[in-house]
Amino acid sequence: GQPPTSAATFGPALPRLPFHHRPYQARPPLHMSYFLPHLHSGYAVDQAILTEEDRVVVMRFGSDRDPTCMLMDETLYKVAEKVKNFAVIYLVDIKEVPDFNAMYELYDPCTVMFFFRNKHIMVDLGTGNNNKINWALQDGQELIDIIEIVYRGARKGRGLVVAPKDYSTKHRY
Repeated sequence: GQPPTSAATFGPALPRLPFHHRPYQARPPLHMSYFLPHLHSGYAVDQAILTEEDRVVVMRFGSDRDPTCMLMDETLYKVAEKVKNFAVIYLVDIKEVPDFNAMYELYDPCTVMFFFRNKHIMVDLGTGNNNKINWALQDGQELIDIIEIVYRGARKGRGLVVAPKDYSTKHRY
């Protein structure tokens, strides 16, 4: 006789299911960071902050592989097109470019800071830390509102702006 076929040995071949029907297989991670510009040196970071005259420079310091940064990058990617007229977003890997870690106290896995015309713009988020956002903001509209407030305040010469929402209950220090 004939040698047994794989169907005879293993049963009929199962159809390939889409990801959401495969509980046994994790969805491949989507790295939104691939779609946003990275700065690979201290000089590049300085130039980005120095040369942008009309828009807010949003800097995300952290690591592309960090789970908090991955969530934040997803939000940054979602809003990038909507804020392009008044803000530009860059990602900086703090291991590749450690130049600013001490100066900006970049000890958190993910940190977002705002600059306008070579000036660090602080945001009062109600957390007690006005220098940066160091958690993953997942609401795109909230992030757009913060960037817009930074832009409007910075254009009027303010170095500190108050966020439209208080985050003190969410993120205590």
